[in-house]
Amino acid sequence: MPFFLFWIFAALMLVFGAAVVINRNPVASALSLVVSFIGLSALFMSLDAYFIGIIQVLVYAGAVMVLFLFIIMLLDLRAEERRKMNVVAFAGGLVVALAFFVQIVSVVRQVRGADQQFPALASARTDDVHAVGRLLFDDYNLPFQIIGVLVLVATIGVIVLSKRELR
Repeated sequence: MPFFLFWIFAALMLVFGAAVVINRNPVASALSLVVSFIGLSALFMSLDAYFIGIIQVLVYAGAVMVLFLFIIMLLDLRAEERRKMNVVAFAGGLVVALAFFVQIVSVVRQVRGADQQFPALASARTDDVHAVGRLLFDDYNLPFQIIGVLVLVATIGVIVLSKRELR
């Protein structure tokens, strides 16, 4: 991937990631998250992790975001109303964000070889999908099942909570 495409997709992720937090409309926020996921998928593709990039689009930008939008529509959330800004909280958040940024810059400067290109990956004899499947179902089977049950319970909980009482 050309170098400028990396910066385009990284900027796309940052802008739409900030839009997720800044948007007051939950639907617009969820759609901004989809665009951010697509930018992340493009970055995975640039690292020759094609399977993870495709799964990023199919699972997160597809299924999970459809579930989020379904929950948002089911709960009938409205756009958040404007409130008076708390100056102390805003200043504190700005200080924390600035300290976090300074910490990231200092860590990146200390990393040796960050400006060098990585060598090309050796082609594996096994398929990428096969290797991920073996790893998922052999080593991480229990966490995979726990996450599935957790998503099921969360979905049932949202439906129960959003159910209107008959009077």
